[in-house]
Amino acid sequence: MSHDFGPAVALSCRECGARYPLGPSFACLECFGPLEAAYEFGRVTREDIAAGPANIWRYRSLLPVPADVATKPNMNPGWTKLVRAGNLGRALGIKSLHVKDDSGNPTHSFKDRVVAIAVEAARNFGFHTLSCSSTGNLAGAVTAAAARAGLDACVFIPADLEEAKIAMARVFGGKLIGIDGTYDEVNRFCSELIGDPLGDKWGFVNVNLRPYYAEGSKTLAYEIAEQLGWRLPEQIVIPIASGSQLTKIDKGFKELIALGLVEDTPYKVFGAQAAGCSPVSAAYKAGHDVVQPVKPNTIAKSLAIGNPADGPYVLDIARRTGGAVEDVTDAEVVAAIKLLASTEGIFAETAGGVTVGVLKKLVEAGRLDPEAETVVLNTGDGLKTLDAIAGESSRPTAVIKPSLDAFRAAV
Repeated sequence: MSHDFGPAVALSCRECGARYPLGPSFACLECFGPLEAAYEFGRVTREDIAAGPANIWRYRSLLPVPADVATKPNMNPGWTKLVRAGNLGRALGIKSLHVKDDSGNPTHSFKDRVVAIAVEAARNFGFHTLSCSSTGNLAGAVTAAAARAGLDACVFIPADLEEAKIAMARVFGGKLIGIDGTYDEVNRFCSELIGDPLGDKWGFVNVNLRPYYAEGSKTLAYEIAEQLGWRLPEQIVIPIASGSQLTKIDKGFKELIALGLVEDTPYKVFGAQAAGCSPVSAAYKAGHDVVQPVKPNTIAKSLAIGNPADGPYVLDIARRTGGAVEDVTDAEVVAAIKLLASTEGIFAETAGGVTVGVLKKLVEAGRLDPEAETVVLNTGDGLKTLDAIAGESSRPTAVIKPSLDAFRAAV
């Protein structure tokens, strides 16, 4: 069977550089390093991109997808808002601040981007079932995309996920299997299933399709640069779960520079974790190159990956760009969710509370330049994590009789 992956020409090992044909592979046979898509880009212009659709397929010439991808049944995510966050900036003392708000995607998280690329890879390889291990958002993105593409779906989650995320994943059909264990245990189970006849012709988006799936995160970099008027931000704060999103945003920035689409200006990358699952932050602070796995214990369940596969690469990028990796407590996450909502009208899920909380912590500590143009990511919708702000926030500010006197007394 011939495959069409557009400008992608091979899979390349990130560790040793060994190359392999494009296929459903994810680990190097020489050194067991991770594989990623390698490209031979043609000439790409800003005008060509601007003429494309208002979704990630405007960047199809930079992704491992066929040229006609926009004509196929897909969720068509992307081109979400880059919000000029003047109110939040003033509250934090940051002169030029933007929020890249990916809650506007079809299933209300950035995971729609990566899954859209994985769907095209699954089609290429003749897979009939789309699957994944998930901390919540990915499960909903996979079941929705599979329904749209006419594929079966079977996804695996830790059984204690937020109720809203479970409901979203189930409503699109397919099978949703809860496993009594952490995300890392769920992920190990999926790796075993790939080698079993039960998993034949299954595309696990974040395992055997990972080299293609992960490329979807680059579109965040492309959009941010284009929405800033084809320039790179000076500083960016990105949440860390597996670490793949951060590494691919950096890859996207470097590709834009190499293609001459943006000026080669310095940018600092800051990674954000919750204190209850902060192995990358701990390694950064200790000056280590190896990330020690932890058992997650945080309300930020979408970031609760105790053994992040891309952790070492995150450390490299933070240090290379002059950024940092920091973490915040669950209480700081909740406070940051409320701060973003009350200043910009953006209701973030807990991962967004992590990034805004880390942004606040970094600027207060003098580690982030308040004069530099800064972008902070919100990767999901707060309606998915309502439990995080339960209590006072879920009750009216007052309950009164329907009279002006009662209202006057209350206010």
